Amino acid sequence: MVNYRILALLLGVSLLSACSDDAAKVSLGLFTTKDVVVSAQQDPLVTGVTCHISHVEADLDFSDPSDMSIACRQTGPITAEQLAKINLSKSGEVVFKTSKSILFKSLKVRRIFDAPTRSLIYLSYSTKETSGSHHHALSTVPLYGTHAWEWANKAQ
Repeated sequence: MVNYRILALLLGVSLLSACSDDAAKVSLGLFTTKDVVVSAQQDPLVTGVTCHISHVEADLDFSDPSDMSIACRQTGPITAEQLAKINLSKSGEVVFKTSKSILFKSLKVRRIFDAPTRSLIYLSYSTKETSGSHHHALSTVPLYGTHAWEWANKAQ
């Protein structure tokens, strides 16, 4: 006799595991529980920019490694109206954040406007030092050729 509750539970778990906002997930090997996960994140204010952020996810550890990589590209229009809403300070603003451990470590991505080069800088970094380093990576999106180019020239 089939236990329908167990069958429903297994079906629900399999459906939930298929629902993910990850763009890619690659196992680091047969005898490890670690994967390289790539997530696609659209900038919440500059919606014409998408960042792909890769990091290691360790399923059975209390803390994921701090290594990460980031690549941001223009994937839609970037307008002067969007850029008028961003933080123009030298430290920029956090646009993405995800927890990497139960002990206050997180991966953050900041957007910084670089006025002299008229580019957006996306800096990803770990908030906790590991192996003597705060791991970080960086990507830039030039505004040349966008609807925001004139705005960027005036913001210098």
